[in-house]
Amino acid sequence: MDFVEHLKASVDIVKVIGEYVRLKRSGPRWMGLCPFHTEKTGSFSVHATHQFYYCFGCQAKGDVIKFVMEIERLSFYEALKLLAERHGIPLPKRSDYSDPETKLRAGIFEMHELAARMFRNALASSAGADARGYISKRGLAAAEIEEFGLGFAERSGQFLARRFQQDGFTAEQMEASGLVLKRQDGSGFYDRFRGRLMFPIQNESGKIIAFAGRALAAEEEPKYLNSPETSIYRKSTVLYNLHRAKEGIRKNDRAVLVEGYMDVIGVYSAGIREVVASCGTALTSAQVRSLKRHSGNIVVNFDPDAAGANAAERSIQILLDEDLRIRILELETGLDPDEYVKQRGAEEYRKRLDAAGSYFHWLADRARSRHGATVEGQMAALKELLPAIHRMSDKIERAAVAEDVAHYLAIDRGIVLDQFRKAALDRRERGAPEPAPTSVPPMEKILLNCILRSPEIQTGVLARLQALGAAERFATRAVFAVLLQLSESGQKIGFSELDARLSEEERTLLLAAVLADEGSEGTDCRKQAEWCLEKLESAGREALRAEVRTRLREAERAGDFAEALRLAGELNRMDSGAPR
Repeated sequence: MDFVEHLKASVDIVKVIGEYVRLKRSGPRWMGLCPFHTEKTGSFSVHATHQFYYCFGCQAKGDVIKFVMEIERLSFYEALKLLAERHGIPLPKRSDYSDPETKLRAGIFEMHELAARMFRNALASSAGADARGYISKRGLAAAEIEEFGLGFAERSGQFLARRFQQDGFTAEQMEASGLVLKRQDGSGFYDRFRGRLMFPIQNESGKIIAFAGRALAAEEEPKYLNSPETSIYRKSTVLYNLHRAKEGIRKNDRAVLVEGYMDVIGVYSAGIREVVASCGTALTSAQVRSLKRHSGNIVVNFDPDAAGANAAERSIQILLDEDLRIRILELETGLDPDEYVKQRGAEEYRKRLDAAGSYFHWLADRARSRHGATVEGQMAALKELLPAIHRMSDKIERAAVAEDVAHYLAIDRGIVLDQFRKAALDRRERGAPEPAPTSVPPMEKILLNCILRSPEIQTGVLARLQALGAAERFATRAVFAVLLQLSESGQKIGFSELDARLSEEERTLLLAAVLADEGSEGTDCRKQAEWCLEKLESAGREALRAEVRTRLREAERAGDFAEALRLAGELNRMDSGAPR
């Protein structure tokens, strides 16, 4: 067994995918919302026995390595390495799976780890005094500084550049890292981050992929400087602290979305473990989908200033598009989340989270304050709110909110419902309908699953199928042809071996059969297969009888009485069960 097969055999795909997607047991498979496309009803399946995943909606499919590659945006070798390290499986000393791009990315990961260590050391040195002073003012304890890996970038401009060169990183790796910049005269590199408090940004696996640097002087701009996008960092897909928060999000069945890095650290350290923030960007659909994999509920708690309220309003539209259930928390006295937990305490903040109000009333308050209490203002507020109503996926909820709006804005109910109906006529559903899952006849499903689950019956069942010639008429005949080839050549017959030899169309049929294998655990495969084979043999005999009857009628019509007598005798023998 080569290393890849050894790794796949040693890793539980359900456990690995379950770290990224909430899965529920359904017979021999596990179901959840697909992490690769937007959907409201879970069509993503993970099969524990055969160790693969398949989405009936977008047709994403593969094994545990393919999943990690897709979800973490890793190369094949990087996915192997991540899985091996996570499960304590030693990698081969010399790998045949690495390539130049993978080696470049590996160097960039290594440079980020080295930078994080250097930033932490600099924070503890005399050069980090100003940064420590700022941290002290914000009330961070030593444990929080350590857990979140805060550091300091020295002002020299050569802090990282010189160390990277000393450690033998190439110019290509240094430029691709985003941590240093190339001098215009081509004479070398200098640090991107200088004189800033540093926050490491990690992917969902906890690997450092970028940094955010906060200015320590009020006049220094920008206030926050973030890493540029690199081959390991796509800012539109990353949420700050998600690798720590995902367990809390699942446990509490909600995410708390705040604006800043310090807000996350303060709230998380106060014991509210489900808190995340976007990484210095406006919230994106990809980030929302990352949250939705862990919970469909979210509380938005942005800063109470105008910029925070505007950002919250923009975020609501994206959250609604991704079908999340949204509540809004506004903190009084102009405090941001970090300040609130420090002044009022974690329990008071948790109470406020639990009592957070509907996003819709928050939007309505803002619309009403913008347009005033006149009739014209009320109608303008209504028209502003209608798009948000229509983003609701549930028809009953949409109708209830429309009624609520009439009361809330003091507008005649009939006028609101009329506007609601007009807008509904203009509404267009987003996205194409999901394709129906491929259908495989029940008997073929049973035989395929019995063959794959029970090695002791494989040879006998396939031999009888070949003798009957029944598989040639199956919808899955190409799949059974490969099974027969494997059997005749004496090779192992398993899901992986079969899947590897099929075309995409044939593989889809196989997946449809295996994933539809409901309630198969604990069943007697030998009895099931025998029942199917007897049915096929019976059907074969009946087909042969029908053929003889047809030929008998044709002989009688043609006046060929000798042939007719022969065929009648043959039909009698078949009906009596005598040998032909």
